[in-house]
Amino acid sequence: MFNDEELNRVKKRAVEEHIPILMDDTLEKIEEILIEERPKRILEIGTAVGYSASQFAKVTAEDCVIDSIEIDEDRANEALINIRNIGVNDRINIIIGNAVEVLPTLEDGIYDIVFIDANKGKYPVFLKEAIRLLRNNGLILADNVLYKGYVMSDYNKHKQRTAVRHLREYIAEITENENLESEILEIGDGLAITRVRK
Repeated sequence: MFNDEELNRVKKRAVEEHIPILMDDTLEKIEEILIEERPKRILEIGTAVGYSASQFAKVTAEDCVIDSIEIDEDRANEALINIRNIGVNDRINIIIGNAVEVLPTLEDGIYDIVFIDANKGKYPVFLKEAIRLLRNNGLILADNVLYKGYVMSDYNKHKQRTAVRHLREYIAEITENENLESEILEIGDGLAITRVRK
C-alpha cells in the first residue's frame, strides 16, 4: 500500500535539510513521460533519499522495477528506510557504490528509461553507459543540465568550471549524435530528454 503521507514527510525533510531532490515542475514532466512510456525497468543514477524513485514507483505499473545507484552509504541507508516506509521497497533496488564503477557491471539493453541526477562532472560518462544499457527507443532523462543557467552563459568561475564544462559536453553529444533525438526543457534546473535509436 503506497503511503503518500510518508512520501510527503521525506520531501519536507529533504527540503529542510537542503538535500537535493527533484523540483516539482521537473517531477511533473517526468511523471507525464513515465505514464506515456509505461516502462518495465528504470535505472536511476543518484538515489539521494529515495524521493524520486518512490515518485516513479507511484506512477508506473506494479511490475515496473527501479534500480537506483547511490554513492553515499548513509544516504542509501536512509533511502532504504524511506522506500520501506512508503511501501515501494519491493519495486526499488538500491545499489550502493560509485556509478562510474557500477554501471559497467550492468547488462546491456535491459532498461527502458535511465534517469541521471548525480555528479554533474560525470554526465558524459553516464551518457555513454546509459546508451549501452537502454533498449532501442529507450529514453535518457537528465536533470540539472542547465545548472543554474551557467551552462548556456559565458560562466567560467573556478568553483563550478569542471561541472559546467562536462554538462556542455553532455549537451553537445546529445544534440550532435545522429542516433540521439534530444530536447532540453527549461524547467527546474534544465531537463534533457533523449530518445536513443540503435
